Amino acid sequence: MANPIKIIKNGIIDENPTFVQVIGMCPTLAVTSSAINGIGMGLSTAAVLVFSNIFISLIRKIVADEVRIPCFIVVIATFVTIIQFLLQAYLPSLNASLGLYIPLIVVNCIILGRAEAFASKNTVIDSAFDGIGMGLGFTCSLTVIGLVREFIGSGTLFNFAVLPEAFPKTLLFVMAPGAFFTLGCLMALLNHFKNKKKSA
Repeated sequence: MANPIKIIKNGIIDENPTFVQVIGMCPTLAVTSSAINGIGMGLSTAAVLVFSNIFISLIRKIVADEVRIPCFIVVIATFVTIIQFLLQAYLPSLNASLGLYIPLIVVNCIILGRAEAFASKNTVIDSAFDGIGMGLGFTCSLTVIGLVREFIGSGTLFNFAVLPEAFPKTLLFVMAPGAFFTLGCLMALLNHFKNKKKSA
């Protein structure tokens, strides 16, 4: 069994789905107009990642190569449906905010990519930790992007006002172009610190 801490760190920092691998961009750019949306989408995706990784790792030796991708999609779709039902039951406002992007987790390349690249080749425990790491990495990324966009665009953090009404708001940040701009700036900042650390 691989080191669980190393697997989790890999998902959060070294192979972060958003800032390093640049995958799963559709929900990243679409739902991060607020921090609550970002954390809600991130945790939903993380839950699907963990459970689908575990289940795919369990069935990896009994599924034929010819049908493994359709099998993976069925497993992922099952867990996405469960998560969506739970959101509808217990967090209807969040479910309404995220809308179509919850069902679209099924085709999120982070989920299918980890199923194919990791869960189908590793033990259940390692696959669970990989799901936790990647899920936390995705959740942290979406939450940070949401925090920046919400603060600059609306003057709020987690829907609580932090800037006075008189302070000018940059509404561009809660619109689609603001998502691209925020993502680009955060990626540049992260790469700057990584390169500085390497050269030190």
